[in-house]
Amino acid sequence: MNTYYKKNLALFLVLLFLILCLSPIVNSIEITELKKFVYESSDEVIELDLLRGEHYLYINATKNTDQFNVKYAFPAELNYQFPIIMEILNDTTAEILEYRIENEANEPNKIVNFTIGTMDKDDSALIHFNFFVLVINQDFSNLPKKVKIPKKDELPPETLKWLSSTKAVQKNRILIRLRARQMKILTNNVLKIARRIALFCRFHRYPLFFIQYKFGLYRSQDAFTSLLINGECPGRSHLGCALFRANNIPARVLLANRDYPFWYEMHYMTEYYLPDYGWILTEVHKGKTPYETKYQIILRICHPEDENNTQTDFINKKMKGIERWFWIDNEFIIPYYKDLVEGSRCCMFRENEVFTDNISGEDAINITRNVFHKYEYYLGMNLAGDNLEYFQNATNYQFQAISQLKGSDNVSGYINYLNKANEEYDEIII
Repeated sequence: MNTYYKKNLALFLVLLFLILCLSPIVNSIEITELKKFVYESSDEVIELDLLRGEHYLYINATKNTDQFNVKYAFPAELNYQFPIIMEILNDTTAEILEYRIENEANEPNKIVNFTIGTMDKDDSALIHFNFFVLVINQDFSNLPKKVKIPKKDELPPETLKWLSSTKAVQKNRILIRLRARQMKILTNNVLKIARRIALFCRFHRYPLFFIQYKFGLYRSQDAFTSLLINGECPGRSHLGCALFRANNIPARVLLANRDYPFWYEMHYMTEYYLPDYGWILTEVHKGKTPYETKYQIILRICHPEDENNTQTDFINKKMKGIERWFWIDNEFIIPYYKDLVEGSRCCMFRENEVFTDNISGEDAINITRNVFHKYEYYLGMNLAGDNLEYFQNATNYQFQAISQLKGSDNVSGYINYLNKANEEYDEIII
C-alpha cells in the first residue's frame, strides 16, 4: 500500500467519522425546527381515492406435498380505508382449490386464506392477485396545534399494548431512552416530538444507510440496531416506535402497499396515538408526519406479538427482525424471491381520485362496506345453482363499479353498480 493511498484512506475515514458524529444532532433537532406544515381543509368536499394493490407470490416445492394453505395479509377496514374486492389474475398457475377472507383475532386485521392443491418436488407456482380499496383521503388538516404528552392513565386501555418493549422495539435500551429524551428538549407537545422523531429516523447516520443500500449490507432491523447504523423502512419504523413509546406515546408498525414507482417485498410505516384525536399516519422512511392516507393501502397493523415473532428478509439474508405478511403451513413450500424483477413482489397503484360532496361520499362508503361484507361472507362458500349465479352477477357488478370509478370524476356510476351488486347478494338463500 503506497503512501498516497494511505493518506487518502485516512482522510476518508476521518471525514466519515465526523459526519457520523454530527449528523444525529443536526438532523433530529435543527432540521425539525425549520420544518413547516401547511394544511388545507374543506367541510363541503371530500376526496375519495381508488387504490389497487398488486401482488405476485411465487412458491417452490422442495418435496412432494399434499394440499396446503397460504395466508396473506388483506387490507384492513379502517375509518378511512374500505376494501372493495380482490381479483385472482389469469396468469396464476397455482391450483387454488378455494380462497376466503378471514378475520384475525387482532382486529381489524384480515387475511386471505388460499387452499392450494398438491405440488410435486421442484414444482413452482404463482398466485397473482389484486386488492381494490376505497380511501377517504385524510390530510390531517384538523389536527390541533398542541397536545401534551399523556400520562398512562389518560390513555385508552386498548392503546396501552403499544407502549411495551419487544424484541424488535426495545424502548428500554439506555441509548434509545437517551435519544427519546432528546426528542422532547424544550417541548411537551406530542406533535412537535412526532416531527422530530420522523426526521431523526429518516436522516440520522445516513451515510451508513447509504452504504447498506448501495452494497446490500443490511443488518437486523430492530430499533436498537437501527439507532446505531440506521436501517431500511422496517428498522426506521421500529426505531420510530421505540422513541415514541419511550416518551409514553403509543406507536405501532403498519404493513402497507406504497405507491412507489418500483416493486418491493413489503413496506413498513408507523402511526402514533394522539389523545382525543386518534392514530396519526407517519412515514418515518421519508421523515414525514402526518402522512396522507391516499398514498398507501394498509394491509396489517402489527401487535407486540408480531414484533416478538419476526422473520428474516427473503432477499437480504442478514436483514432480520421484520414482521410477516404471509404464512405457509407446509415446511416444504418456500416463497421465491430473487431481485424484485423476477420472483415475488408487490406494488400499489392510484387508479383515480374523485372530489365529491359529503352526502355522496358517505353513500359511496356505506354501499362499499355493505357490499364488501356480503362478498366476504359468501366468498369460499360452496355455492351452486341460482346462488352461484347471483354471486357471480354481484362480483361482476363490483368490477363494473371499479371500472366506472376509474374513468369518472364522480361517484354516481360507482354507487349505481354497487347497488346492483347488493341486490344480487340479497337474492342468495343459504
